[in-house]
Amino acid sequence: MSKKRVLFVTQELDPYTTLSEISTLVKDLPQYAQSQGMEIRVLMPKFGTINERRHRLHEVVRLSGMNIIVDDDDFPLIIKVASLPGARLQVYFLDNEEFFKRKFIFDDDKGKPYADNQDRMVFFCKGVLETVKKFGWPPDIIHCHGWMTALVPLYLKSVYANEPIFENTKILYSVYDNSLEETFTQAFLEKASINNLDTDLLKAYKSGTDIKLHHGAIKFADGVIKGSAKLNRSLSAAVKKLETPVLEAQDEESFKEAYVNFYKEMMEAE
Repeated sequence: MSKKRVLFVTQELDPYTTLSEISTLVKDLPQYAQSQGMEIRVLMPKFGTINERRHRLHEVVRLSGMNIIVDDDDFPLIIKVASLPGARLQVYFLDNEEFFKRKFIFDDDKGKPYADNQDRMVFFCKGVLETVKKFGWPPDIIHCHGWMTALVPLYLKSVYANEPIFENTKILYSVYDNSLEETFTQAFLEKASINNLDTDLLKAYKSGTDIKLHHGAIKFADGVIKGSAKLNRSLSAAVKKLETPVLEAQDEESFKEAYVNFYKEMMEAE
């Protein structure tokens, strides 16, 4: 029997970026899933704060060379790879000089969020799915971590729904109590509308005049995991209304086994 394939899509991963609880969880979880007989790959942004020499990143020429369109402009996508220290696990980095070659990650030197964070997000989410297509590696599970990945469930269920490589893929979204959506503008919905996407679908990412990234992502996910023990009232209420499977927040000792069991349940479900 062939190994089940799990793709982790994350905005951060220790030791490359350590902004929140996500970085440690996504360091430990893929290794555990691999130890349970699963085939694992990890995709994340190549932020300028990541030292390529120290972490031994190198470009994967056969995967690079694509262009990703954001707001009618073309941006080159460069793919780099490194081995996670202490593990037989490859991490692939999505890079673009204009979006990611900076001294800081989401905020500038004065602590102000970058105005183009929404563009960077669209580039990353579309780039993830285009990279998987180029891998020729059909994932059984795609597990997204962090607000920057919130468009992946929508894209997978719409623009990429008829791609053979994703025919049997289940998309999981972990909800954390963090986001930069309050800095997003109404232009975000236009920028996120890639490849003639039905703009009505993007309404899931909006409440009144506010952008709600997690709310939209959980609507299109096949399963949801509470990554943070506490969520804000609005998001907690939205999760409770879901008819899709939800895994409650887990403690540090039990989360790895619980997550992998959840993967197995999702893969077995019709």
